[in-house]
This record gives sequence, C-alpha cells and structure tokens, in this order.
Amino acid sequence: MTAEPRSPPPLRRRAPDAAAIRSEYARLARRYDRRWEAYTRATVRATLRRFTVAEGERLLDVGCGTGVLLEALARAAPRALLTGVDASREMLAVARARLGAAARLLHGDVASLPFAAACFDVAVSTNAFHLWVDPAASLRELRRVVKPGGRLIVTDWCHDYLACRVCDAALRLFRRTPHRSYAARECAALLGAAGFRVERLDTYKINWLWGMMTAAAR
Repeated sequence: MTAEPRSPPPLRRRAPDAAAIRSEYARLARRYDRRWEAYTRATVRATLRRFTVAEGERLLDVGCGTGVLLEALARAAPRALLTGVDASREMLAVARARLGAAARLLHGDVASLPFAAACFDVAVSTNAFHLWVDPAASLRELRRVVKPGGRLIVTDWCHDYLACRVCDAALRLFRRTPHRSYAARECAALLGAAGFRVERLDTYKINWLWGMMTAAAR
C-alpha cells in the first residue's frame, strides 16, 4: 500500500509577496515563450482535452500570461467571447501581440478581478494556481464572476508526484516568489470550500518530469 503524500509545509516567509511575482514575470516576459514553450503547449493541450467552450460563451482566462491558451481557444471556438486577465503588464504585452483582436486583455489580480458578478460562463486557469497568494480568497472571487451553473477549470502542478514535490521545495528555498503546489485532494477541498462542485479531477504526467492535475468544477 502506497503512503499518501504529505501536504507541503506552509510558506516560511513573513508574507507571500504578490509584488515579487509581478517582478519575476516582468523579467521573464520576453523570453517566457522561448524558454517554456514545450511545457506551456503540453499543458494547454491537456487542458483542452478536458473541457470545451461553446460558440457564444463568455470565457475568462485567469493568469493568461502570454496568451497561449487563448490563442488555442480562439481557433477552437472562434465565436466564443474570450477575456484574459494577468497581474503582469509585460506578459500581457506579449499576449496582445499574439492575439490581436481575438481576446480582450486586462491587467488585474485574481484576488480582486475587475469584472461584475456572474458575467462569465466559464473561467479557466493554467499554470497559475501554485502562485496564488491566497487561493481560498481567489477561488471565492472566481465564484463571484462565474454565472450560477457556470464552470471553472484549473490546471496546475500536482503535489502528488515526487518530481513536483522536489521542484516545489527547491523553488521555495531559492526563489523570492511564493510557490506552493497542492495535492489533488487539497485542490478539491479548496474548490468545495469556495462553493464549487468538483465534477472531475484528473492527475497525469505531460512528460517524465511534470505531474499535473486538471479540476473541472461547477
């Protein structure tokens, strides 16, 4: 019988610093796609295998980064109404160059989104959950902007995989930004506490290193 992986310890800092995240991605923005293209596109493909967006639906990509997911969604559902939000103005500049008029892009933070209540049919986040300073508050904010019966899709690192636990520990030792990956059961618990009903939660590997999870909830 395999032992259940332990939860990661709390961040050992005075307070997780959202400004440190913005600073890091400001530096990374111009080379981000070149450096992480294989990983990003693999996670986008894995996410799109687990949900679809219908024509005319309003979709929010939270932590849209350089716009790779939105680009794929624009091809898959050209009449969907796509919006992206990111805390890094520099990453958004790259996304604007990529997407043109295919999506509306706004600067903002997941904990305080610049949108009215119940204005999206679906919200999706890829590769950002481990950077949210307060995931519980951020998920409540997503519940606010998603319509009743709407969907939330979250793809991120999965702490159930040994390689991700090692990577997570190393990042938290040597980087200023507040990384923290979650086990699948922790992700499900956070979603449930925020008022979402988890319909599907898959764990999988995209290559020999990266263990991921995708949660689909309403």
